[in-house]
Amino acid sequence: MAKKEGNESQDQPAPAESVDKLRKMLAEEKKRNEDLLTRLRYAQADLENYRKRVDKEMKEAGESLARILASKLLTVQDELDLAAKHAESAKDAKELEEGIAMVKKNLESALESVGVERIESVGRTFDPSIHEAVEKVQGEAAGDDVVIEELRSGFTFRGQLLRPSMVKVELATRTAKEAKVSE
Repeated sequence: MAKKEGNESQDQPAPAESVDKLRKMLAEEKKRNEDLLTRLRYAQADLENYRKRVDKEMKEAGESLARILASKLLTVQDELDLAAKHAESAKDAKELEEGIAMVKKNLESALESVGVERIESVGRTFDPSIHEAVEKVQGEAAGDDVVIEELRSGFTFRGQLLRPSMVKVELATRTAKEAKVSE
């Protein structure tokens, strides 16, 4: 047994060597942690700079779009001024009507160029997600409720509802069973 004890003491490093080795490992880990912390700080700074740059670019893009729309609407404003001026001296209503039609066409073109589109309603199936029914009349036909008159145009902006159409709806006839289910 004495031999075993002697072998064990030879296999184990001296306590001073063990402490030095642990201190060295601890110093290496501290250096590694500091390096990782520095990298993390740089990554956070890069992310913050990226966010600021994207915010600035988004703001500039919005302002650019607004400038483009304003420029197109100024042309319409000029035409309205001209139409109003000619309305005072117009000899017949036809000239005035033509001028207003031209202004309307140019306004619609300006709005379309930035992504605003009119919702086509008359003759289409009533859709509460894009239509606002302000008047309803009972119809004779079965099937779907149909828009029969548009009181105010609705618009979408790049596929999203900007304003619903205000419409008059012809209600389809329903059986007593269908009427109970819809109520």
